[in-house]
Amino acid sequence: MLAKQRLTTCLWFDGQAEEAARFYVSLLPDSRIDAINRAPGDYPAGQAGKVLLVEFTLAGQKFQALNGGPQFQFTEAISMSVSCADQAEVDRLWSALTADGGKPAQCGWLKDRYGLSWQIVPEALPRLMASGNPEQAARVCKAMMQMVKLDVAELERAASG
Repeated sequence: MLAKQRLTTCLWFDGQAEEAARFYVSLLPDSRIDAINRAPGDYPAGQAGKVLLVEFTLAGQKFQALNGGPQFQFTEAISMSVSCADQAEVDRLWSALTADGGKPAQCGWLKDRYGLSWQIVPEALPRLMASGNPEQAARVCKAMMQMVKLDVAELERAASG
């Protein structure tokens, strides 16, 4: 029997909870919509029968998407960080998440079309930063700070000196 996840992140949307959850689960393996809960009665952000809460699994982690209304917006203070196996996965996720109104930012960060911040990080970055060689880590960090979408080949060139 699988252990129940005790802590679940709830993401607040203004009417796009189901759309966002369906988009997110299309991006990563081991992802799915688990339940769509409709409001039993009118509530401040919607009417009876409208989608209130979507429970979904993203890369094996449980999340909730709540249609809470326009009062709160996402900020960069909270982000989703995705470890990518290679440049192809970085490129695929970057393209999907910046499409249709998403916005790239510095150092592998972006905002998706719903305003949620993501960090798209190749597995090579933490490996190169944790090499035990301070000069190498400094070169890699400097290279990363000049990038928008992270480039594995450039990070590796920086590590080599």
